[in-house]
Amino acid sequence: MEGRPRGGGGGGGRTAMDYSLAALKLLASQLEGSTTAPSSEGSSPAQMLFGIRFQRAWIQGVILRVDYSAGDNGRLFVDDGSCVTEFMLRSEDAKGQPWRPGMYVLIIGAYIAPDSTENLPAVKVHKIVDLSAQPDREAMWYMEVAEAYNFFYEADASGVGSPS
Repeated sequence: MEGRPRGGGGGGGRTAMDYSLAALKLLASQLEGSTTAPSSEGSSPAQMLFGIRFQRAWIQGVILRVDYSAGDNGRLFVDDGSCVTEFMLRSEDAKGQPWRPGMYVLIIGAYIAPDSTENLPAVKVHKIVDLSAQPDREAMWYMEVAEAYNFFYEADASGVGSPS
């Protein structure tokens, strides 16, 4: 996994989530630029991106492939237009196997870089929503990611221009 960060924020469910850390709206390819955040006493393991400490990523895209062969859990392979990401489903999200190729989904979950089975960015799903019926979903998503970057992430990384 050369070039990929190690020690992702979620640790495959072995690490406590710090819900005071925002879920970053981003394109999955941006995860490659994250690094392991410095640890401090009392803090949960996390990643750093744009100078922001995070554990969860918010990604939207089209399901390419679904794998329900892993017992009660499942895996989704989603293309957000920047790269394919592997998403590990919890048993309650996989129940009834409702997710199908071609669906457009919103997924929020813990970034767990080293846990991918196929050398892809990996995320353990905390929330998944089918947005297939929303007509402008993809165009709006790209605008949301750009807005988040310009308004929050770029400002935090530079230390100037932060919203008041």
